[in-house]
Amino acid sequence: MSTTVSSPSPAPVSPQSNNSNARTRSEMARKQRYLPTWFNFAAGAVAIGFAATFFVFGQKEPDYVGAGIIAALVFLIIAGIAGYVVEGRRYGNDRFATNVIIGAFVMAVIPLVSLLYTVIVNGWARLTEGGYFTATTFGSSDPSTIVGAGHAIVGTLLITGVTALISIPLGVLTAVYLVEYGRGPFAKVITFLVDVMTGIPSIVAGLFAAAMIPMINLQLFGDTQFKSGFMGSVALVVLMTPIVVRNTEEMLRLVSKDLREASYALGVSKAGTIVKIVLRTSLSGIVSGIVIAVARVIGESAPLLITAGTTDVYNMNMFQGQMLTLPVYVYNEYTKGHQVTAWAGALLLILIVLLLNLAARWIAKQFAPKGE
Repeated sequence: MSTTVSSPSPAPVSPQSNNSNARTRSEMARKQRYLPTWFNFAAGAVAIGFAATFFVFGQKEPDYVGAGIIAALVFLIIAGIAGYVVEGRRYGNDRFATNVIIGAFVMAVIPLVSLLYTVIVNGWARLTEGGYFTATTFGSSDPSTIVGAGHAIVGTLLITGVTALISIPLGVLTAVYLVEYGRGPFAKVITFLVDVMTGIPSIVAGLFAAAMIPMINLQLFGDTQFKSGFMGSVALVVLMTPIVVRNTEEMLRLVSKDLREASYALGVSKAGTIVKIVLRTSLSGIVSGIVIAVARVIGESAPLLITAGTTDVYNMNMFQGQMLTLPVYVYNEYTKGHQVTAWAGALLLILIVLLLNLAARWIAKQFAPKGE
């Protein structure tokens, strides 16, 4: 005769217990106090007033940087103490961390805005004057001569264009090899060299080109021409190629292996899969990264001072004669005491870099795979 043992049924939860738990939670919520929404604005006003009293008002030379630092510290102290006292430890920590993050962002943005404002104020008037984009610095010692940056603009476009023509195929093909074919010691050596080249100082790239190109000219043509636009392009290739390799390599690794395997299953060769599937899928990221790499090297001045040199006239020949670029133009005008034209050249260079970054964003959006 078998006996069955029934498991004890769970004790029913009375409605009174649920009501008491709900009341407890509501009472805890009512006990939690919060600072008003206007508190941060009031604390910021107090901090700014305190700092301005000692560093700005009544001072012969106002220290705005010191006032800003003191105001930020005073604000963090006021907000932190008030948060801990009124809101408690948990919400006080949250408020303090939020204020620190926002403050760090503001402190990072203020120098950038200040730099942009200074360049625009000092360079916009000369940049918008007639003849700046076509005139040169020839005869700049004469006060009546219109000084422009036309030859520097042409030199920048030529040197950067040749740099891109060399660096883009070299960097993309190297990245394809490392991702799709690279196995063994040789691939590790290439990866190591790319990492080393990524952190190389720009002046070293200029010295490398200055040592290599004259030696090649001497062996092939019997010429020891030291400075030329092509030599400057070679120096920038050393700086741009590792950036292209790293960016392209990361974009290629983001392509799913399932896409490659599906292509192989359909009978497509490895080369066809790379061209039609891998590169096409990662095209937007590769192109935008290339544009950013161009914007990175277009502002280099140290290697071009050694390799491309400087001139006061137009030079369209990449292989003969010195060639001027915008960064070197800004440096030359500043050292000559021509502050207005130097600021105008700096503003023009910033606008070119800004346009390149906007173009990179547009390209990334236009060529992105559908559905992203």
